[in-house]
Amino acid sequence: KYYVKFLNIFKPKIFVFENVPGIKSAGNGKYFDDLKKSIEDIGYSIQIKELIASDFGVLQNRKRIIIVGFKIKKNKKYSYPIFEKIENKNYFVKDVLSDLPKINPGEKIEGLNKYTKKTNSYLKMANIRDANFNILTQHETRPHNDRDREIYKEAILAWNTKRERLCYKKLALTRPELISHKNTNSFTNRFNVIKENTNASHTILAHMAMDGHYYIHPDITQLRSLSIREAARLQSFPDDFYFEGPRTSIFRQIGNAVPPKMAEQIAKKIKELII
Repeated sequence: KYYVKFLNIFKPKIFVFENVPGIKSAGNGKYFDDLKKSIEDIGYSIQIKELIASDFGVLQNRKRIIIVGFKIKKNKKYSYPIFEKIENKNYFVKDVLSDLPKINPGEKIEGLNKYTKKTNSYLKMANIRDANFNILTQHETRPHNDRDREIYKEAILAWNTKRERLCYKKLALTRPELISHKNTNSFTNRFNVIKENTNASHTILAHMAMDGHYYIHPDITQLRSLSIREAARLQSFPDDFYFEGPRTSIFRQIGNAVPPKMAEQIAKKIKELII
């Protein structure tokens, strides 16, 4: 409602609207149909596609609905931008993590000369860290209790040895002392390890603000969830981008964001259409 209100006030030639794929089916499709009608009623034609961030050089399987709307004009027709796919086959999730120092849960490492390695080809390509940048910020982790860290160990072992997700129901049989929820069926997919040897991680979500169980760092010597900087990198935020607010708020900001690398390419194509 507010988005449509702003469109009607500012009347841009072209606009871009982003949301989760589930918006199309929410309320049996009624909410999305109402949104489309409201936009069309104020003089816009819209085109809709589902795009995935990994096609834009982001090492993340993040699917999003991208609506591009065009102000209706006589004798003027626009078509949905065509984006050139950036191949990720030579890049891996470990490229995002490998130059950052090891860190314990509840700690923060910041400052000059804190990186453990030189930047790599992916970080340079994605404009995350160039060769001259050497100031690490917000490599900060949330604290974890001993039980959760033991579960993280089991999750990492399950992936490293069997390429399997940790089954909470099986864990109740093998390590019952680690189970905190009686209904093990409801928490089947609660714990997930970031797969460092794949070309894209699973989606970074705002739920990361609640807990880090779905974003376990793959290094079994650390037994923690992702730091602020690691999550930001998986979203393609550059290392010189500083987030404001408490840790939980920052994780929410990161999870809700459109990956900058993806947004940049969309913006460039929109600029071409306007010019």
